[in-house]
Amino acid sequence: MITLKKIAAVSANDNLVILCTRRTNFGALGLSPVETAFVKSELELEKKLIVLNQFRRFVFIQLLPEKKALPQTNETIRRAGNTIGGYCNEHKLTTVVIADTENKPAAALALAEGMALGNYQFLKYRSDKKKEAHSLATLFINSKKLKEADVAAMNIVLEATLLARTLVNEPVNSLDAVKLGKEFERMGREAGFQVEVLSEAKIQSLKMGGLLAVNQGSIDPPTFTVMEYKPKNAKNKKPFVLVGKGVTYDTGGLSLKPTANSMDLMKCDMAGGAMVGAVLYAIAKARLPVHVVGLVPATDNRPGENAFAPGDVITMMSGQTVEMLNSDAEGRMILADALHYAKRYNPELVCEFSTLTGAAASAIGGGGIVMMGNAGERYKNRLQKSGDQVYERLAEFPFWEEYDEMIKSDIADMKNVGGPSGGAITAGRFLLKYTDYPFLHFDIAGPAFLSTRDGYRVKGGTGVGVRLMFDFFKNL
Repeated sequence: MITLKKIAAVSANDNLVILCTRRTNFGALGLSPVETAFVKSELELEKKLIVLNQFRRFVFIQLLPEKKALPQTNETIRRAGNTIGGYCNEHKLTTVVIADTENKPAAALALAEGMALGNYQFLKYRSDKKKEAHSLATLFINSKKLKEADVAAMNIVLEATLLARTLVNEPVNSLDAVKLGKEFERMGREAGFQVEVLSEAKIQSLKMGGLLAVNQGSIDPPTFTVMEYKPKNAKNKKPFVLVGKGVTYDTGGLSLKPTANSMDLMKCDMAGGAMVGAVLYAIAKARLPVHVVGLVPATDNRPGENAFAPGDVITMMSGQTVEMLNSDAEGRMILADALHYAKRYNPELVCEFSTLTGAAASAIGGGGIVMMGNAGERYKNRLQKSGDQVYERLAEFPFWEEYDEMIKSDIADMKNVGGPSGGAITAGRFLLKYTDYPFLHFDIAGPAFLSTRDGYRVKGGTGVGVRLMFDFFKNL
């Protein structure tokens, strides 16, 4: 992982990234007259990034965007940082100094963020990992107005995001439900929050019928992880509760996924759970004054053993009954128990994150997160603002009660799937039935795992949601 550090001065031998405008005095930055003339000519040709090889060092000149809203500006700079990071690794650079010549600390930090996120690699199972590993290790930022506290917070949220990525990238033979619980315990010890992993016997005693039903097809036991960070100076009287789906692998169960290659990426079906653990890790390390609880029900979903079958009626922890008509709609079954469990906290707000439906991914692709729920505009607006700030944008879907008609069952209280349309919304309405508090559902199926790289959002697990919720809690 890249480490960010603030420095007071730049030496003549430092590899340098200069954040500039068309009005910047390049001569004052140590460029020769020939180099200055070249840079100006390139800027006239609308070049946004100019690379100078001065033999003793590289100088990257990055033009700051103009006439864009701040979130778009920062995102453009993050993506530029990813590109510059690629150059650095190509030329085996280990350190780079970001020079904020225009006194725009947010831009300097965004550039470093893009470089650090784009530098991530998952090389655990590669034989030549040392040879393949990126060289870039440290980013120094020279910016007069940049606060040390902001650099420290960025280091923490970057670490947490990459931690979530790694959990998502781990295959199920290395990370089943039990091992996921152990990872949460390790994170709690390291960052300073409480973790309790409930065993199968405890889950049975709680009558978590949804989680137990999904687990029937597996030879591995389920877990239910409860995480809590409660500092003495917490500003909220009632806790915020985060719930994350922890399906460590999803075959679809007896409703086996039908399309070609559709199971290849299903180790990522615990991305919501990984994200929730990483958010607790980040806020605890940053010592944010907020009381937060994290809940992660975890199991794999397989067609073996005594797998639950379409047509089965499941009694949930809440006592409600569900006619299970599609075992590939298993996420909502385990999340329903977690949402009912959350009632005991009398929460201020519950935010649930899951790779829940292909319908959400089809609707908006990988560019954002689908959000819906019954929480008031106060928190929706704050979350929208955080989403824009970190560019994990939220698309709010309608949440009309008429969708409840689509999940009515002939023989039980409800069924676990709706019709062929509105699948993302009927899944959200199903979850709502297990709540009695302000609730927001975030479907991260689109951006949680990418088949191709998208700038600093690398191929594989993206850690989506970590930066969003850290920003939300930091600015609460």
